[in-house]
Amino acid sequence: MPPHTPTAPSQPRADTTLELAELLTHTSRRLRRGSIVQLAPLGLTYAQARVLRLVAAHGRPLRMADLAAQLDVVPRSVTTMVDALETAGLVLRHADPGDRRSVLVMLSDDGGLLLDRLETARRDSADEVFGGLDATQRHQLLDLLEILCERGSCVTCCGPHSTAGPR
Repeated sequence: MPPHTPTAPSQPRADTTLELAELLTHTSRRLRRGSIVQLAPLGLTYAQARVLRLVAAHGRPLRMADLAAQLDVVPRSVTTMVDALETAGLVLRHADPGDRRSVLVMLSDDGGLLLDRLETARRDSADEVFGGLDATQRHQLLDLLEILCERGSCVTCCGPHSTAGPR
């Protein structure tokens, strides 16, 4: 067997932008698929879980229109998601006393109780994807992704009511 010789550092790739985009997309899909698997025993879809997290993160009843804006979906889509969550007893819906045309959504007691299980499911899914990284690598990735979000002026993921959690 020939002796191992160190390889010279590889030349920078001509265009890493497309490769980065592909790898981030792939990682995002893995996170989403893992979340879907973890959420199924809770009786939630990925979209419903996002709604619950946003309503919880807001800290007070959230207008349906604001929820749609934060999810970056049309209001009708939010209505369908909230209908299912209300039927499951996880959210409550009532008229906005300050604007009768608006509907407010808030967590029910059962919805609040489910949040702990929801966060555990999210953490388990993330651990499957990021578990191969050591603490330093995780912090580096976190720092880089924060930079990308800051430069992109993210509103839905990094705005004042972000569900990304504490940094």
